Amino acid sequence: MADPTSRAAEILSRPVALNGLTVPNRIAMAPMTRMFSPDGIPGEDVRSYYARRAAAGVGLIITEGTYVGHDSAGDSDRVPRFHGEEQLAGWARVAEDVHAAGGTIVPQLWHIGMVRKAGQPPFADAPPVGPSGIRVDGTEGEGRAMTQADLDDVVEAFAQAAADAERIGLDGVEVHGAHGYLLDQFLWAGTNRRGDAYGGDAVARTKFAAEVVAAIRERVSAEFPIIFRYSQWKQEAYDARLAETPEELDAILAPLAAAGVDVFHASTRRYWRPEFDGSDLNLAGWTKKLTGKPTITVGSVGLDGDFIRGFAGEGSPVKGIDDLLDSLERDEFDMVAVGRALLQDPQWAAKVLAGRFDDLKPYDASALKTLS
Repeated sequence: MADPTSRAAEILSRPVALNGLTVPNRIAMAPMTRMFSPDGIPGEDVRSYYARRAAAGVGLIITEGTYVGHDSAGDSDRVPRFHGEEQLAGWARVAEDVHAAGGTIVPQLWHIGMVRKAGQPPFADAPPVGPSGIRVDGTEGEGRAMTQADLDDVVEAFAQAAADAERIGLDGVEVHGAHGYLLDQFLWAGTNRRGDAYGGDAVARTKFAAEVVAAIRERVSAEFPIIFRYSQWKQEAYDARLAETPEELDAILAPLAAAGVDVFHASTRRYWRPEFDGSDLNLAGWTKKLTGKPTITVGSVGLDGDFIRGFAGEGSPVKGIDDLLDSLERDEFDMVAVGRALLQDPQWAAKVLAGRFDDLKPYDASALKTLS
């Protein structure tokens, strides 16, 4: 058997093409909300935060969620926005620093939908909106169902944000369609109870997200990558599922791929768990099998001591690090997104790519004094 450290470095160091973007290796930084951007403007600390991780070997930075230009999109005036002159100027500087450090970067474009509560910033008068005015927990909340004008406005907000991302020098965009936020509220039958063309069966529930993707595709160049992040689970419903079978999943993914998605980012809480009975493929593996598109897997990569000991060949963590590397080598998925481990240790990718696994430390939430 090959030495685990050298094998990991070899497999993860391979470049990968995402439409017209070549990412230097297979490690992505997963998006993580930080709320370090007063008035939605990413400043010097945000520039340093991302550039440090790019300099340490992260091939693709996927930024924290950034609100699109719709007043109901968010619920904090410290989460960065991807609209407004000062906000976009800040992101342009972030991209410059990441590129100078040798990395690539895409913003995650975000609308939280019915997660928002009435009266919250950054635009206190904006009502919470969603497909049916229903929150993930099944309550009606304080919002309302979206009208056609609302839908059109949000589609335009995503398209404009993507066009701005390309204009100011970022390398692609990720559309946040996961975790119970707006686009996922349309995808999931639990929150989408509409009786019009945007509700009903799985294909109809995909219509709004597909329109967002298609509008982005029209506004950016053909080689500009569009990543779509989706999940089965929701923030308030870990056992929720969009699809119980591969056939049901295909009904959701096919319209999105046809609309212009280049890459799917399949968010799971534990990357090693098979998605459907009768197959070892995880959600990213099934997504690639069904769509033929490149995929990113994510979910508790590098968080515990067992995982790290597995890298060093000292144990068998949750199915073992070899299983992750085997899946990458078989091209079941194309990239691995790392979240909290990179939050704690900006040098995580450099250590892994250099085979310095003895320098890795288990994730410790209590040790996160700052998120720098």
